[in-house]
Amino acid sequence: MDIRVGNGFDVHAIGQGEHVIICGVKIPCGFSLIGHSDADVGLHALTDAILGALCLGDIGQHFPPNDPRWKGADSTQFLKHAAQLAQNQNYRINHVDVTIIGEAPKVSPHRDTMRQKISQILEIDKESVSVKATTTEKLGFTGRGEGLAALATATLIKQL
Repeated sequence: MDIRVGNGFDVHAIGQGEHVIICGVKIPCGFSLIGHSDADVGLHALTDAILGALCLGDIGQHFPPNDPRWKGADSTQFLKHAAQLAQNQNYRINHVDVTIIGEAPKVSPHRDTMRQKISQILEIDKESVSVKATTTEKLGFTGRGEGLAALATATLIKQL
């Protein structure tokens, strides 16, 4: 059985604004994330995890940040692209796990919506999608409220 595991990590700085988009879900808060696209740290990390499992580089190779086509882009496009690449190689996405790292916003009130959104994008069962959050106990750039980070893992199984 051919099982692949990939990891992804993403970071975006905090800037002025009124909401963030995390794992495809718009969350009202007193700031926004700065990025070329919609700066969705969760979906960016998850896209990289799938690309890593497939040994196909990283999100920046597929969607260069200096390419104007991706200015303000919805990150669901990136994740759908990675899922399609997996399907093209006869891999089934079996399980994904995303951890959001930062002091705010609180993820728990949005966790089920995030899980549902990811399951719809990837066309997998919601029970195969984990989303959780942690703080850094006010340490580092996330603890100081300068940015948010995300870590993701994806497990893929080759279909025979």
